[in-house]
Amino acid sequence: MCHHGQDSESRGRRKGFAFDPASVMGFWWSGGGAGSGGHRGRGPRGGRIFEQGDLKYVILQLLEEKPRHGYDIIKELEDRFAGTYSPSPGTVYPTLSMLEDMGYARAQTEEGGRKIYEITEEGKAYLEENRGTVTDIFDRIADLGSSIFSTEMMALNQAFKRLGWVTYSNAPKLSRDADKLKSVRDILERAAAEIEAALA
Repeated sequence: MCHHGQDSESRGRRKGFAFDPASVMGFWWSGGGAGSGGHRGRGPRGGRIFEQGDLKYVILQLLEEKPRHGYDIIKELEDRFAGTYSPSPGTVYPTLSMLEDMGYARAQTEEGGRKIYEITEEGKAYLEENRGTVTDIFDRIADLGSSIFSTEMMALNQAFKRLGWVTYSNAPKLSRDADKLKSVRDILERAAAEIEAALA
């Protein structure tokens, strides 16, 4: 016998309205939660995930660990943020090209045309010269991860997930009933206002 929440989840998936709180966090970090003036890469507290110039250090550190394809770099960062953030190809590949131009990384073309990147000796020296900055960046990543994935935050995520399932699994029904749709919207608006006031 299924619990109500599980039934809502399965119905939502069958109807194409599955809800994943990680997608909301990704939306926020991409700037969607920062209002019309948001910028890609902003974090939950309004600070950037990576400040300008940080990504080159992050990529060099990952290349020092082992040679990687551009896609592998994106996937590795996505994994370290448990799927809630990943840099876009439009930022990773230009950064790799820049590191090549600087002599800090080199690329080899594999069969099939894919490029695999590795750090050079100059890149290792540059990384060591900036070890304090690199350590600070990765400490920031670790701190962010520990705060987001704490027991308390995971419980909050579960509550948010249930709200999403309850709302979106009933989306087809709501779309046909203007009064119910307005009622649910009003409830969500009141909840948002109460949360905003509680956190002020």
